[in-house]
Amino acid sequence: MLSEEWRIGIIKDLADTVMGYAFKSTDFVSDGVPLLRMGNLYQNTLDLRRDTVYLPKTYKDTYARFIVRSGDLVMSMTGTMGKRDYGFTVQIPDSAPESLLNQRVMKFVPKKESNSEYLLNLLRSEILLSKLYSFPGGTKQANLSAKQVQDLPVLIPPLPEQKKIAQILSTWDKAITTTEQLLANSQQQKKALMQQLLTGKKRLQGFGGEFKRSYLSDLAKIDAKSLGNKTPTDFEFQYISLSDVNAGRIADNIECHKFHNAPSRARRIVSEGDILLATVRPNLQGFVKITKEYSDCIASTGFSVLSPKKGVCGSYLYHYLFGAHITGQINALVVGTNYPAINSSDVAGLLIYYPEYEEQEKIAEFLNNCDSTLSVLQQKLEGLKQEKKALMQQLLTGKRRVKV
Repeated sequence: MLSEEWRIGIIKDLADTVMGYAFKSTDFVSDGVPLLRMGNLYQNTLDLRRDTVYLPKTYKDTYARFIVRSGDLVMSMTGTMGKRDYGFTVQIPDSAPESLLNQRVMKFVPKKESNSEYLLNLLRSEILLSKLYSFPGGTKQANLSAKQVQDLPVLIPPLPEQKKIAQILSTWDKAITTTEQLLANSQQQKKALMQQLLTGKKRLQGFGGEFKRSYLSDLAKIDAKSLGNKTPTDFEFQYISLSDVNAGRIADNIECHKFHNAPSRARRIVSEGDILLATVRPNLQGFVKITKEYSDCIASTGFSVLSPKKGVCGSYLYHYLFGAHITGQINALVVGTNYPAINSSDVAGLLIYYPEYEEQEKIAEFLNNCDSTLSVLQQKLEGLKQEKKALMQQLLTGKRRVKV
């Protein structure tokens, strides 16, 4: 039951709005006032370095209504139908320079009895976003209007309670930001270590000697087993598609097919210890190591299936695929524009640096430990985000009250 102190209202009760101006590209200059565009607000983060353009400094006077300062709230208003690539809301940090508001970006001007941080949490909450993304906006492009956002229904507590709720949620934001920074730093550290360990620039204690260099086909069998035309039509299998592989993991719920109605690309048989290397978009350079759980699945021909040969540590080879040495080779071999890919013969010709087997194992063990640390941080981050989301659901609806 809604408290008597809370009232039902709309976003317009909390803030006025200003839609950005359609500045002309002919007005752009090499230096001046940054123009704040939709691309600068991706994933609720301000990044004025993305495709930065500038307007003359005199425009701050001419277009004073469209100035964006620290503390202001801005939202991206256009995206793709069916995708959540718009409706991002950012509070401009103190460190950001003044900028001018471009078209299809909207600024919120909180009213006297409204707290900016409370409004920011409302605009980022699933309570509002679920309504915002339900608006029709065209066949391909989704365009929000100022009125649609202004008319979004909200529950409005008294100003002191708004401030307290915002303060509580701010502590979660700080914990999330700290964990994100720890994760990013750990990822960079691992990346730097990989670059050194996988090329012999840095050696683990007790090891020496020169690294060898061989073609990938010398170290692994490539596409050794495939389904053929003689496969029984009622043969049933789980299918790993290109979209099922992401960040070194296979999706939990992969599809099951019978051979007679399976996708035409379902051909490659995988075994425990094999490595999948995606060779086509949309997941070029997607890699995953097959665990026992996925043994005997069938992979798309969009993957090359690498089966490490005797004397080659599979985990070492797997980590190597994420290194800059391999990604640089792959990028140089990509052909096609509409459907970028690398040829299977090119996969065989990728060059690999490697030490003796025992050192391969030790390097792989070291990098596996790095991955374990990253996994713990990633799980912590996801947990914090879910906990904050649940807390927002309670605090922003009045189901959980705070003492002021």
